[in-house]
Amino acid sequence: MISPKKPDLLIKGGQVVTLRGKKVPVVGSDLEDLGVIPDGCVLCDSTGRIMAVGSYSDMSSQFSLSKVTTLEVQNRVLLPGFVDSHAHPVFSGSRTEEFQMRAKGATYMEIHEKGGGILHTVRETREAAGETLRELARARIQAMFRHGSTTVEAKSGYGLTTESEEKCLDVLRDLSEELPVEIVPTFMGAHAIPPEYESSPEEFVDLVVSEMIPQVAVKAEFCDVFCEKGAFTPEQSRRILEAGKRYGLSPRIHAEEFSDQGGAALAVEVGALSADHLLEIGDSGIVSLAQSGTVATLLPGTPFFLGMDRYAPAMKLLERGVPVALATDFNAGSCLGLSMQMVISLACLRMKMPVEAALIGATLNGAYTLARSDRLGSIEVGKQADIIILDVLDYREMPYVFGCNLVKSVIKNGKIMDFDHDRRFAHV
Repeated sequence: MISPKKPDLLIKGGQVVTLRGKKVPVVGSDLEDLGVIPDGCVLCDSTGRIMAVGSYSDMSSQFSLSKVTTLEVQNRVLLPGFVDSHAHPVFSGSRTEEFQMRAKGATYMEIHEKGGGILHTVRETREAAGETLRELARARIQAMFRHGSTTVEAKSGYGLTTESEEKCLDVLRDLSEELPVEIVPTFMGAHAIPPEYESSPEEFVDLVVSEMIPQVAVKAEFCDVFCEKGAFTPEQSRRILEAGKRYGLSPRIHAEEFSDQGGAALAVEVGALSADHLLEIGDSGIVSLAQSGTVATLLPGTPFFLGMDRYAPAMKLLERGVPVALATDFNAGSCLGLSMQMVISLACLRMKMPVEAALIGATLNGAYTLARSDRLGSIEVGKQADIIILDVLDYREMPYVFGCNLVKSVIKNGKIMDFDHDRRFAHV
């Protein structure tokens, strides 16, 4: 297929993992074929779209390539840019002490019940100036980009007041205008019950529904909630997500992370594109997801970072026909990992996912959960030219070689990113 636009960039001589021609979200046998072109090329047009994918001989016979910028990748792997569909990059403060406590055996919920965890970060974030939060989030998102995440869903949720939540969303707005990364803002004022509402959680839910959502809705695309013991009940979660929908915010949900609260079924009920975590999902929740269009977004970096033995039942979900996405869950306390490459390795090693299913989960299915699979998540004609080049010879090597950054180059909107000379990446 050919685009009518003017050729601008030719990426030549690599193993192209296209993921083209997939019905989304991708499930079943479609997960097995990545549409790999062994010695392929990708031609991008002047608007940053992909105009041709195939062999060099085919392209050279159809286009005049003499004046086109050519990037020789020398047999490296070309992948769609990663879509990190669950992250919390806007916060202040360190929870290093809690990390030491967990190393000595304390659990996440034990720390939370003592006033640590999310609430520690809330205190620090409330006190931080907007510019401070901007600098911190900028460095984190830049690092994600250098590790291959060309699109990042980013949540508020460490303010828990109307003013602080708006401050965090303003940071994301500013960074989306400054950085080449596509940032998808999510309002998550219902991340935890703040200490001032500990004895009256319903009053806090009232605040989220009647004040926060109406005021911040224009600054976000999604509304998320932590449906869990000690956080928000299913009834409270439903109320918050339905309020978000009334103001144009698509629902997402943190579900079944530490206990089965019926969050997966609630996600289906409210029409969420994604239910996330799902370590404790039961059979009824799996059935609900399988009968819907809601994706299970799995976050293996979190149980890994928390030292847990239990991971989400990825293979059971896949075998039941549930579409699966993968994301980092980068956040202040339960997962400081920002690399989707590491997430894919963990998905293969700890959740026993085939590498093909993991790659689709980190790209095309992730894009689907953000309502962007029409232009992101695969390398095919007409889509945005968000492409990463990995310093391996075969895509199957990526999860095998873990713990280092294999990204050689990032192409965003058809432009080769120069990290060494771009001021936006000077501090990463």
